[in-house]
Amino acid sequence: MKMKEEKSQIGWRDFLSLVRGTNPSKGRMAFAVGFSVLSTIVGLVIPLLTKGFIDDFTMESFKWIYVVGLFVIFLVQAVASGLSIYLLNYVGQHIVASLRTRVWDKHIKLPVSFYDQTKTGEMISRIINDTSIVKNLITEHVTNFFTGLISIIGSIIILLYLDWKMTMVMLIAVPLAIGIILPLGRKMYKISRSLQDETATFTSTISQTLSEIRLVKASNAEEREFNKGKTGITHLFEYGVKEARIQAIIGPLMTLVMMAMLVIVLGYGGFRVSSGALTAGDLVAFILYLFQIVVPLSRFTNFFTQLQKAVGATERIVAILSRKEEPLQSGKRLGEEMHSIVLDHVQFSYNQDEPVLKDVSFTVKPNAVTAVVGPSGSGKTTLFSLLERFYAPTGGAIIVNDLSIESFSLEEWRSKIGYVSQESPIIAGTIRDNIVYGLDEIPPEEEIHQAARMAYADEFIQAFPSGYETEVGERGIKLSGGQRQRIGIARALIRNPQILLLDEATSSLDSKAEMVVQKALDNLMKDRTTIVIAHRLSTVVNADQIVFLDQGNVTGVGDHTELYDTHQTYKQFADEQLKMKQN
Repeated sequence: MKMKEEKSQIGWRDFLSLVRGTNPSKGRMAFAVGFSVLSTIVGLVIPLLTKGFIDDFTMESFKWIYVVGLFVIFLVQAVASGLSIYLLNYVGQHIVASLRTRVWDKHIKLPVSFYDQTKTGEMISRIINDTSIVKNLITEHVTNFFTGLISIIGSIIILLYLDWKMTMVMLIAVPLAIGIILPLGRKMYKISRSLQDETATFTSTISQTLSEIRLVKASNAEEREFNKGKTGITHLFEYGVKEARIQAIIGPLMTLVMMAMLVIVLGYGGFRVSSGALTAGDLVAFILYLFQIVVPLSRFTNFFTQLQKAVGATERIVAILSRKEEPLQSGKRLGEEMHSIVLDHVQFSYNQDEPVLKDVSFTVKPNAVTAVVGPSGSGKTTLFSLLERFYAPTGGAIIVNDLSIESFSLEEWRSKIGYVSQESPIIAGTIRDNIVYGLDEIPPEEEIHQAARMAYADEFIQAFPSGYETEVGERGIKLSGGQRQRIGIARALIRNPQILLLDEATSSLDSKAEMVVQKALDNLMKDRTTIVIAHRLSTVVNADQIVFLDQGNVTGVGDHTELYDTHQTYKQFADEQLKMKQN
């Protein structure tokens, strides 16, 4: 209920507030509106000049002043309209660029928990589609609405001056036009909102499928994914047809109303001309002003539909912008010397009813290797997420230098951490781009090469024709698993971290690649506080300390010999895995 109440409060005022927040050029906006109004006012003069031209026209005394006047007015109208269109588009592009910058900046600074709950395609839709809707309203519809109002009001005032009886007869059809526009406009709004939501869902579907295309093909799931995509396309088609159906009703009905008004004007106007109450020029002016009333009325439907779309887009953009960011730079300085990392009764749950870590307490000694082992689902990866501060503990604290890590600057804390996962993430770009990724200043070339050598990556990098400038493809698809791991280790080395988090970086490699990567890890672990998630005990039997985690609880702490003698479950793990390795 609370969510619904908040949504209902979003309206055109919020839209205006969002636009003002982009700090658009008020000068350009004023000139754009001014030129647009000038074009409209000049257009109101055209029927009057046409009236004078027709009434005063004779072959004997042709008055060129009307022709010249019409030419000048058409020229002024064209120039004013062109300038208005350019300036409005400039302002609209500036607004959409500013909005996209704000929304993109917000997405980058949101915590990991946001990404756990939001699909990638929906985020892309917010950044691209919703901001475009706001731009289209400003560049195409807002000025048309206000100039349309000016055109209608101005035309009616002039018509009342020319012949009020004729004007009153003509305006009988206006309520009919409004009666057509309003209900159809409301239906168009509902369809447009549904179309926006369906577009976001479809974007999310195809984004997910294309990003995991290798899984799709390896699983022979092409038909399944095709059907999912086709379902989205069909829904978009159905909403598009519904829109077309309403537009097909609005267009002919407005044409019908206009033709009816034209017949009324011609019929009653012809009678008034024959009786001498009106001139032929007056009748032509009435017909021209009729167009200047009906055409803007037909555009009002599009304006209100687009306004409602923009309000819907504003609702989603405001929802994103109102989310709390990670405070990257606020907090205490950590300093160069780091003492033990103490986990003091740490608790955490993604959902209140499902605790992942229940009561975790142990101390990570500086410049030593601490291994965290245990069965799958015991909370090992979640523990790393807490150490990286992707999430905050829901109970207890992680303490460094007698202070909770939450009190330190998040940016500085993460700069002290080097993380190597089971499959090191690789961005599209060159090998050099991946090694120096995230560094504010690019280090000298020799430092990059030294990090690669220590990671045992320099040899295979130099074997590529382009060396460090080799393009690795999306997600590093052109590299083997071992090569990706070694680039990830080089990336960690060049950051010179104080704390090293290793999520069993060799578990997915073959024995040959594992040996090379393990040597690189040995170089990386020297003189650093290292925490290792171990899926295979053979990689951590020599750790200074082993922590056994089981169902969110620490059930044993000690070195391999101590745990083997005192911890029954650890002994079973060790017997199974080490014997398998020997076999």
